[in-house]
Amino acid sequence: MIKVALVDDQHLVRQGIAGLLDLSEDIHILWQAENGEQALDRLNKEEAQPDVMLLDISMPKMSGIELLQILRCRGNQLAVLMLTTFNDQNLFMQSLEAGANGFLLKDVSLIKLLDAVKTLADGGFVAEPVVMNELNQGFDRPATIEDLTQKELQILKLIAGGLSNKEIAKSIFLAEGTVKNHISNILAKLHTRDRTRAVLTALNHGLI
Repeated sequence: MIKVALVDDQHLVRQGIAGLLDLSEDIHILWQAENGEQALDRLNKEEAQPDVMLLDISMPKMSGIELLQILRCRGNQLAVLMLTTFNDQNLFMQSLEAGANGFLLKDVSLIKLLDAVKTLADGGFVAEPVVMNELNQGFDRPATIEDLTQKELQILKLIAGGLSNKEIAKSIFLAEGTVKNHISNILAKLHTRDRTRAVLTALNHGLI
């Protein structure tokens, strides 16, 4: 059973998404919150922790991106799926930089939403195809799995999960300097200038 936390300031939207997720026997809504502050309080107090959080990007008091930044700074690697009503490239980039594991528009179909939750629960990544197509214009050279070693693919997945170099080094038992060298190789092989673009490229070409 996948335990889900749902955070959205719009009550009707929140209830609508919860109603859709309740149709699945594999998903349980653990709790709901109406803003980032309330969600952070629930995460701090609740003994049972969610497997996946569905997080609205734009909310009063504390936005979804602000909450995600706090979680990642604390080393919390909860799988987070960002939801928005806007097809906004900037919001998508900010979500990735903050360490989001997925990004979907709120008008997503039931099947796509359920698949996204299950994908994140299994350690995967989800991105809205419309936004990905716009963001990846100009990437002429397709990246292939053969370009990257297994260790580089492993590190790339951890980067996509929002882990810092230090956290990556600790999780796979490498020196931080070695991780930095691997990341430099990843950026060079994917022809990207930074970690966020590397994740975008990897998502676009199915490397992660």
